[in-house]
Amino acid sequence: MTSAPLSAETIKNFMYASTATVSMQMLKRGFRNTAVSGVRPLNPKATRMVGPAYTLRYVPGREDLDKPPSPNDPPHAQNKAIEETPAGHVLVIGTEGNLRSGTLGDILALRLKVRGVAGVLSDGAMRDTPVIGNFDFPVYCVSAAAPPSMNHLHPVEVQTPVGICGVAVYPGDVIVADGDGAIVVPRHLADEVARDSFEQERLEKFVAIRVGQGKPIKGTYPPNDETKKLYQDWIKAGEPAGG
Repeated sequence: MTSAPLSAETIKNFMYASTATVSMQMLKRGFRNTAVSGVRPLNPKATRMVGPAYTLRYVPGREDLDKPPSPNDPPHAQNKAIEETPAGHVLVIGTEGNLRSGTLGDILALRLKVRGVAGVLSDGAMRDTPVIGNFDFPVYCVSAAAPPSMNHLHPVEVQTPVGICGVAVYPGDVIVADGDGAIVVPRHLADEVARDSFEQERLEKFVAIRVGQGKPIKGTYPPNDETKKLYQDWIKAGEPAGG
């Protein structure tokens, strides 16, 4: 079972805001453990990623179960994730932090990209990182590893809660990522968090203009009533870059 797609408005709002802003909005709602730390995008030019989570969970591998693949192998959880993660969703891969093998290589990552998946987030490693790093496709992981997944990992199930670098991800949670990392937003909060993140980001852009013009922090950030009025005037004027 997959979650309902995000509205175009919610996606737009999340794409406008930084993960720093989204994390503040989560803190305002009492959520302190939503930032996935330690993951980095393989392509620094492909970092923006927003979408509901489709999860894939691995456990440590075992020699009698995990062998080199053959065309006659029965389907398993990794196959299912590659072919069934819906377009617009983020494939979230939990490995219990196992970095000895790569969960995906360039061909599987390309398949996800072609299918319209929004990106990948994993607490593990990836193979073929020089190639994936050239894709216009966000792939976040902890490190690179040459060995294939079956060397040390066994895919057990999809669409179950996973832990990613100490953060719980439930199927359907919304993943928001940029160069600072990734934030996990519970699906039932996503629309309001996206809306308020957009507004905070826009306000902070105005504040940055004011600070760049030499205005002191006091009364500007956080904004006092005068700054708030100037902010509303700025919006009405079409948000000019010069303030």
